[in-house]
Amino acid sequence: MDTSEIEAEVIEVLRTCYDPEIPVNIYDMGLIYDVKAEDSGLVRVMMTLTSPHCPAAAQLPAEVEMKVRCVPGVADAEVKVVWDPPWDPSKLSEAAKLQLGFL
Repeated sequence: MDTSEIEAEVIEVLRTCYDPEIPVNIYDMGLIYDVKAEDSGLVRVMMTLTSPHCPAAAQLPAEVEMKVRCVPGVADAEVKVVWDPPWDPSKLSEAAKLQLGFL
């Protein structure tokens, strides 16, 4: 499996992770800023949370790391939580906006 296929699989797995306060997966919420797979099998995920005070601040990145490591072809996962740029509702996908009644 090449790196683009691994990245696509990782994105599908990330769609199974949910913010406990909002019934939308974290990928469609716009919390995932970047997914990069390396030839070595290392996958780096750059993500944010809805706020620095998010109750899932410890749980959600750990869940992302665990799920990414389970993707075939992934040897290791590194999850980095960043606050810049800050998350805001404009980062929601069209599907998420529809699901939340914003459209």
